[in-house]
Amino acid sequence: MINIRKLNKSFDGNPALSEFDMTVRSGSIYGLVGTNGAGKTTVLKLINGVLKADSGAVLIDGRPVYENAAVKEKIAFIPDDLTFFFPYTLADAGRFFSELYRDWDGGLFDEIIGRFGLDRKRKMGKFSKGIRKQAVFALSFASVPDCLILDEPIDGLDPIVRRVVRKYIVDAAADRGMTTLISSHNLPEMEGFCDSVGVISKGRMVLEGELDELTTDIHKLQVSFGGPGKRPEDAYDRLDVKRLQSEGSVDHLIVRNNKEDLERFKNEKRPLLFDRLPLTLEEVFIYELGGGNDEIQDIL
Repeated sequence: MINIRKLNKSFDGNPALSEFDMTVRSGSIYGLVGTNGAGKTTVLKLINGVLKADSGAVLIDGRPVYENAAVKEKIAFIPDDLTFFFPYTLADAGRFFSELYRDWDGGLFDEIIGRFGLDRKRKMGKFSKGIRKQAVFALSFASVPDCLILDEPIDGLDPIVRRVVRKYIVDAAADRGMTTLISSHNLPEMEGFCDSVGVISKGRMVLEGELDELTTDIHKLQVSFGGPGKRPEDAYDRLDVKRLQSEGSVDHLIVRNNKEDLERFKNEKRPLLFDRLPLTLEEVFIYELGGGNDEIQDIL
């Protein structure tokens, strides 16, 4: 488990993170979502022990990360900036990683680069951004980490490669409980992949939870009472309405209520039309946050 509590970090007097909390369950695939500059990369570097927090705790399985080689050995970090690898061939990098990580799996490395069709004799600086990300994924994944951390991992990857990367991650989570933390500014990419999501805005965690829980009690409704003037004045008094828009005789609502509340509303008010429509993950976050956060709107 990754456990971050009351984390603060500033650069040149400018706060990057303020009282930041985050919890990532073991074996989870967690998406950390925010716009550029929200603080995502700073969080990842603190989890990796690259940076030291000004205050607060960063723990993995209850152990601090900073200057803790035993913990770091079981973390694999794929940054957005991959220039470190430029001078090396993929084969050279593989040999380096095999000496660095005691659990290195050379067979898995060969399998992944074969799956991607990568040239192990070519310098990684000659690869395109997308191919370089595939190569670094192969290196990182073959180190058999307990915790895999990826910063903007999907950028530059075609849909087929994305699917392969996701399958390796999902299988590792299921087979050996690998924890995965993915940072992105692209919320739609996280839908259908992550089981938990945190939204960071201006260095603070503003919303966090399991996707199933976040989507349980927020609904999109279409309701009609038959025509203009037919809707009772108190029709929606017992609903937690986040948004109401009318088109002719049909009302479109976003409400924050459980299913029992909605069933009670339908039975008591007896509208002529009552439809509950699926919400996208984008819409859930928009209405959970009340639509008032410009930075979050940029994400969505």
